[in-house]
Amino acid sequence: MGMKDTFYLSHGSPMLSIDGSIEARSFFQSWQDQVLKERPSSILVISGHWDTDEPFVNVVQQNDTIYDFYGFPKPMYKLKYTPPGAPQLAKRVKELLVASGFKTVHEDTKRGVDHGAWVPLMLMYPEADIPVCQLSVQSHKDATYHYNMGRALAPLKDEGVLIIGSGSATHNLRAMQPRGTPTASWAMEFDTWLKNALLDGRYEDVNEYKTKAPYAKQAQPWPDHFYPLHVAIGAAGENSKAKLVHHSWDHGTLSYASYQFRADA
Repeated sequence: MGMKDTFYLSHGSPMLSIDGSIEARSFFQSWQDQVLKERPSSILVISGHWDTDEPFVNVVQQNDTIYDFYGFPKPMYKLKYTPPGAPQLAKRVKELLVASGFKTVHEDTKRGVDHGAWVPLMLMYPEADIPVCQLSVQSHKDATYHYNMGRALAPLKDEGVLIIGSGSATHNLRAMQPRGTPTASWAMEFDTWLKNALLDGRYEDVNEYKTKAPYAKQAQPWPDHFYPLHVAIGAAGENSKAKLVHHSWDHGTLSYASYQFRADA
């Protein structure tokens, strides 16, 4: 059964894994009941936490849990999320990218799932029984490059693959404030611009966000957590419609805005 939708999910802080007071946590926990009732055959995650010079896919039989964060409460390092790998999907991703002009796509035969993948997925699919593959971003490239990467991967939807871009709609960790701090105006302006551009279908503007969006450099000092969005848009199809499926704030500057993209039939 095919997938009609692709998604960009703001995974925010790793604390999402254990902190029930984070508003977005209930959104991820309600995933199967309220967001996507269809069960995917496998999941492809493009995470902002895997950034490489050229595209990589992880080709493993079983995913290990990668604790790619520091200084958090000890219980977080005992969490395990070890879904099956998706080596056939990884090979298919490589095949599609190469056929679309991405000359070199590497295979990593040891890497598991980073927290951009396992933290949201452990809430969305706690059974960890759906095969998961990851694809890296190339932050030294531009947004259009990642949009085209998504376009190349669009056929995967017809094969039942759920394509998820995992990042953060705003991601300036140095500007984070204590919990409960009012949302900073620059973060709000960027986030609102992004929402309006996506809902209006102005994807070319989103590809050119660095010059079109207010406070782009402040909201996304590095593009690694933003480019997964462009992959999700590209994979949805030419005339896809965007829907805001969750929105909340934390730490005054961290947007958990998450979007669904559905191809226009």
